[in-house]
Amino acid sequence: MGVLKEKGPIEYSKGLEGVIAALSSISAIDGKNGKLIYRGIPIEMLAKYSTYEETAYLLLYGELPTKEALEKFSAQMRELRVIPKKVEECIVELPPNPHPMDILKVALAHSALYDPDRQKCCREGVMRKVIRIIAQLPTMIAYYHRARTGQEVIPPDPELSHAANFLYMLHGKKPDEEEARIFDIALILHAEHGLNASTFAAMVTASTLSDINSALLSAIGALKGPLHGGANERVLKMLDEIGSPDKAEEYVLNALKEKRRIMGFGHRVYKTYDPRAKILKEYAEYLSDKYNDRKYIEIGERIENIMIRELGKKGIFPNVDFYSGIVYQFLGIPRDLFTPVFAMARSVGWAAHVCEYTANNRIFRPRAYYIGPDYVEYVQLEKRR
Repeated sequence: MGVLKEKGPIEYSKGLEGVIAALSSISAIDGKNGKLIYRGIPIEMLAKYSTYEETAYLLLYGELPTKEALEKFSAQMRELRVIPKKVEECIVELPPNPHPMDILKVALAHSALYDPDRQKCCREGVMRKVIRIIAQLPTMIAYYHRARTGQEVIPPDPELSHAANFLYMLHGKKPDEEEARIFDIALILHAEHGLNASTFAAMVTASTLSDINSALLSAIGALKGPLHGGANERVLKMLDEIGSPDKAEEYVLNALKEKRRIMGFGHRVYKTYDPRAKILKEYAEYLSDKYNDRKYIEIGERIENIMIRELGKKGIFPNVDFYSGIVYQFLGIPRDLFTPVFAMARSVGWAAHVCEYTANNRIFRPRAYYIGPDYVEYVQLEKRR
């Protein structure tokens, strides 16, 4: 609903850019200096020493777990990976051609009907629902991919980590420790990133005191949009279009001249190199050498050099999407699953913000400034032309 016109100039923030809508202790971004922290811990330290399970615990509970607490939390995650049989049947019977993000929405909505904690609103019940969702999203994604390609679904392996288990269910073979660790790091880097569009969507839904499944469904819907999720998929498409490093300069300069966007560059918050991109670039380099296939990394590095030369002074640098697609490609993850994998990782950040905000809840209710006419006479239908 708009508000009636007021006298004098009206200040507003389109898209709520820069508006502080909540207080949070979950993460902080220093866009000027390229820093990202989860609960005060630099992302570089978590990527070097932590695991996705430990990072999830940190984000949800506010502190690093003890060894005993981490073992208990990890065991709970492994136990809850198995989805209800009815949900499995729903997933494998879905048509093979929709975007996997739509499938993820259907699967998560369906699973809510069989959640044993669906009626519980206490903190313990909500946290079990949260952990169950985080644990089951990888199963849903892997089951759908196996089913749509005519392969038998592979049940979760309770002996494998969160990252390794997803790759196992996706490919039908256990990944080597190196690849499992690289994917684990990628999940850590995508786990949380402040009040982005999908996180805000989850918080808006949760602020009505709706359930956690509905909140995360809102987040998945927002993430599906091409301005938020899926940029790494489009980065690879761009690299394929360019074809070789020697064609990168012409492509980039023509795109800039025509005001076309170079995917994987620039960020609403970062005005320098995205710290997550720095880490992922190292692993993209490593995997390129490991598999003796440097096509993508060489084109990517050439694009990076040109973009920094042309637009670095304007604060345009690689973001997390630019090198993550190359990493996922080497890990054998299909391109149209890149955004569902993003959702799988970010689910913990969404849930952490929902739990934090609703602990001291106030329903979101921004307003719009009305710029329409002050009065329009109603004309009876038979007199309209």
